[in-house]
Amino acid sequence: DVQLQASGGGLVQPGGSLRLSCTASGLSFDEYAVAWFRQAPGKEREGLLCMSDRWTTEYISKSAQDRFIDSRDVAKNTVHLQMNSLKPEDTAVYYCAADRRSCKVYYNGTHSYALISDFNFWGQGTLVTVSS
Repeated sequence: DVQLQASGGGLVQPGGSLRLSCTASGLSFDEYAVAWFRQAPGKEREGLLCMSDRWTTEYISKSAQDRFIDSRDVAKNTVHLQMNSLKPEDTAVYYCAADRRSCKVYYNGTHSYALISDFNFWGQGTLVTVSS
């Protein structure tokens, strides 16, 4: 069975940093595209960024582009999301997702987005709360 285990969420003050992790079992991350999504209360799940199986990152959300960095630890079969300069509007449940296909990022004329249906495997989510 494939399982993705997300961890690292918690309470952080505005301006602070947090690093999320997503560890896989049943698949090797170096053969998969891995994306991070988040879902804020009352909002739809949104894609943040996606790292292809060739280790190139494509940003989906402008909000993530200047503050979030993903990385991959092949030895631990883990991907990380380093989040800096956190804002209260970053409060959400964060999910990692993986798929064998390359990252698929769409553009509707005003902004980029990713489809939940493009990713076969999902972590359970980890809650990030940004508050003073």
